[in-house]
Amino acid sequence: MTGSDASPSFRLAYVPGVTPTKWVRIWNERLPDIPLTLVGVSAGEAFAVLRSGDADAGFVRLPVDGADLSAIPLYTETTVVVVPKDHVVAAVDEVSTEDLADEIVLHPLDDVLGWQTPPGKPAFERPATTADAIELVAAGIGVLVVPQSLARLHHRKDLTYRTVTDAPASRVALSWPEEKTTDMVEDFIGIVRGRTVNSSRGRQAAPAQPKQERKAAPAKKTGGKGSGKPAARSGGKPNARGGAAPKRGGGKPRRRP
Repeated sequence: MTGSDASPSFRLAYVPGVTPTKWVRIWNERLPDIPLTLVGVSAGEAFAVLRSGDADAGFVRLPVDGADLSAIPLYTETTVVVVPKDHVVAAVDEVSTEDLADEIVLHPLDDVLGWQTPPGKPAFERPATTADAIELVAAGIGVLVVPQSLARLHHRKDLTYRTVTDAPASRVALSWPEEKTTDMVEDFIGIVRGRTVNSSRGRQAAPAQPKQERKAAPAKKTGGKGSGKPAARSGGKPNARGGAAPKRGGGKPRRRP
């Protein structure tokens, strides 16, 4: 493990569709002295950003394109087809790729599903980006199959989406350069994996300073001044012999002469 003192902050890259809010919040709670900087990147440039050192780690889409990068798979996304709200597909809950056989299925250049053979009919030209493809769907030129997070990212009121049951799925992972597994990278791995703040594999939070103990209040004196002994319980005054004088009205009555 290498040291992390050289970096004034932790730089976290993320590809479109990934929402790192939860993990960033936990980082800020546990390591408020180390600012976390978010770096938005396209899916195609994410690995180059990690290799160049412009980010310490990043949320990427698998597969990782090299043995020099480590990766922890996090989750697999649902794949959906984006269609106009008045499209026939909008009347059902889910479809298969066969149901799209007669549709023009747009295949943007930044596609993240890695189709070997996309379903449906190919468009005359491939859109440059997913955002461009969404505009074409809204224009009624075709439909688009993407991970659900991208459908939400490019949400439009005139479009909707439905699950595609047998399409390839995109997997999201946390990745970083193997040779740059710094203390801060280990800290973030611990957060993503759900380790507690006291985990031995993550950075230990500074222990809370113990509160100053309250001084015990002096015991109330129950005896005479400086005596250290409890006062006599008798209500009478002490007599010459040191005994307590009898109370008034006490003792036997005297006989009259």
